[in-house]
Amino acid sequence: MQNYHFPDQQGFFGEHGGIYVSETLIPALKELAQAYQEAKNDPAFWAAFHHDLKHYVGRPSPVYHAERLSQKLGGAQIWLKREDLNHTGAHKVNNTIGQALLAKRMGKKRVIAETGAGQHGVATATVAARFGMECHVYMGADDIQRQAPNVFRMKLLGANVIGVESGSRTLKDAMNEAMREWVARVDDTFYIIGTAAGPAPYPEMVRDFQCVIGNEAKTQMLEAIGRQPDIAVACVGGGSNAIGLFHPYIAETGVRLVGVEAGGLGIDTTEHAAPISSKAPIGVLHGFRSYLMQDENGQVVGTHSVSAGLDYPGIGPEHSHLADIGRAEYYAANDDAALEAFDLLCRYEGIIPALESSHALAWAVAEAPKMQKDQVILVNLSGRGDKDINTVAKLKGIEL
Repeated sequence: MQNYHFPDQQGFFGEHGGIYVSETLIPALKELAQAYQEAKNDPAFWAAFHHDLKHYVGRPSPVYHAERLSQKLGGAQIWLKREDLNHTGAHKVNNTIGQALLAKRMGKKRVIAETGAGQHGVATATVAARFGMECHVYMGADDIQRQAPNVFRMKLLGANVIGVESGSRTLKDAMNEAMREWVARVDDTFYIIGTAAGPAPYPEMVRDFQCVIGNEAKTQMLEAIGRQPDIAVACVGGGSNAIGLFHPYIAETGVRLVGVEAGGLGIDTTEHAAPISSKAPIGVLHGFRSYLMQDENGQVVGTHSVSAGLDYPGIGPEHSHLADIGRAEYYAANDDAALEAFDLLCRYEGIIPALESSHALAWAVAEAPKMQKDQVILVNLSGRGDKDINTVAKLKGIEL
């Protein structure tokens, strides 16, 4: 894996990725790709990025030994990469800082975004306020209902939240509407995509901004346990938190990389969001080619997850490639398993995790007892669960 260099010049990770958009967006994507390549080679850009990560976001986020949870499970030691401690409560802000700095560099004063769980919307609204930019966030109408606290946070930060009533009224549809607006306003608008998906150069760019997670973890785990973990695990929707953890570990072949998709009501049903685990065919959505949940006619099918942020029918192209070459493994955790893991972390460690992160934790909870006590699983705790308390309370039949 020492020679792993992706994407290629056309934006492909193996057979996944690329640019599949209308002609009107090609100039905007070319402009973005050129601006990013210039920024990537400019030390001043990265100095500004890391300054804000330190002084505004609060990085580095620590690694934490979940000792009581590990003792209860009776097997491998579970460690957490605490992205939930970042300003805004998730990993999303790492990427929005980077893209906002790029927008500023390009002279764009207006940003748009899509959001599912609302964390990317909050992070975008946050950096828009930080840099004095106009901000519009597209969000599925169903997600607006189940993520009301984050909707209010976005509005407090000065963002205009636009409800999307079309389709399944979730993340996929929010991204559709954001891309439509971008087509109409490419001259003055920068589209801050929240995940490692979309047309090139977004999958590469988002990955590069999120690699701070894995780079920190490699240094921190060496200091904490004198070596790297046996397994690094993260939840995967589009996959930005996971690729941020995985990419710096690709050359570390002794570390298993495990992505956990949203199993919903089970991958043997139609109510899930797990394209790799369910062996979905390759398709094109939102400007890129990757594994995609679709029917026999190639139409994108509806998805389900208890977590709004994983409720997406596709997956970032780099994840599909890592699955193809066998460097990363992908599994699904059902809603019930995620909720059980959510409860366990609350009760045994005093940490309320995001429902998205609870999927990664669910895999660790299931696998740790099968492993030796001197083995280590590092879970990327991608976000905190304040935003999910209404959803969990409703599922438990509790009125707040």
